[in-house]
Amino acid sequence: MAAAALLRRLPAARAPATAFMAARPISDSTATLTIETSIPFTAHLVDPPSRDVTTTPAELMTFFRDMSLMRRMEIAADSLYKAKLIRGFCHLYDGQEAVAVGMEAAITRSDSIITAYRDHCTYLARGGDLVSAFAELMGREGGCSRGKGGSMHFYKKDANFYGGHGIVGAQGQLFEALNISALWKLPAILVCENNHYGMGTAEWRAAKSPAYYKRGDYVPGLKVDGMDVLAVKQACKFAKDHAVANGPIVLEMDTYRYHGHSMSDPGSTYRTRDEISGVRQERDPIERVRKLIYAHDLATAAELKDMEKEIRKDVDAAIAKAKEISMPDTSELFTNVYKKGYGVESFGPDRKEMRATLP
Repeated sequence: MAAAALLRRLPAARAPATAFMAARPISDSTATLTIETSIPFTAHLVDPPSRDVTTTPAELMTFFRDMSLMRRMEIAADSLYKAKLIRGFCHLYDGQEAVAVGMEAAITRSDSIITAYRDHCTYLARGGDLVSAFAELMGREGGCSRGKGGSMHFYKKDANFYGGHGIVGAQGQLFEALNISALWKLPAILVCENNHYGMGTAEWRAAKSPAYYKRGDYVPGLKVDGMDVLAVKQACKFAKDHAVANGPIVLEMDTYRYHGHSMSDPGSTYRTRDEISGVRQERDPIERVRKLIYAHDLATAAELKDMEKEIRKDVDAAIAKAKEISMPDTSELFTNVYKKGYGVESFGPDRKEMRATLP
């Protein structure tokens, strides 16, 4: 998949030389596999796609590595926040990785993505690198938004990723966008990552009808197991084909976040620890792919463990590099606010004096 460009290939770990197990490399085969999704798709005003998803051993290994990298990045971000190296708002994505990875597997970099503030992993999936991600989180000038966006505002123009945005009070904008897309038959896919909690409020307490895939009313919709990366891939491929031919479609990804809403939310006051651990045990997206890898004999447990150790090293190395990057100059506070040629400019021998020029 596209996000694999940022992930380097590991040398194959060797199994012990015994009479029962021969050493062999981790599979990078492109032979076709057909795997059924965990549960059926549920559709609104459209026939659902097939549950039989075509993949390859190489793609499954890439899914495992990509999602494991995202998981490790978010766990590291948790530690950096607690160490006060990340300040302000910080919304983590662990648990929801299958949505970002499966979606990217079904589209291309010429397709544009705009998302909300839980955006770190979408940035990685679009080809972003760990150093610029951590630099942005820590407010360094080498970050993907020059250190001025922070956790909520990642951006990668060359991959048509137009950033994370605050969404409080944006429901009206959502339905206006849906309406005009339907009127003009625009090729738009609206994805609801339903992790079942609006901040600390469970959906059943806030929504009379939690069938969000039907919220488009006159627009077709599809409910997807968002913890199954193959189901997400299949749904997004189906949605793209539909949108190009017929106009907008709504996808509801049934997923789950392990962390609280943000780092200021412990995430355990409105749900039980048993609920969280239950989802981890039964639906975790990484563990699902791990089981598929074992079932098809694509890698051993030891090989996957070595891969995870290498990922940890990569994340630690990226953090170390990001820490060495400088903070933005104070004059950067005034750039990218107004159209070029207007606004505030710095001047003087040390560039510390400011002058405003308004149209």
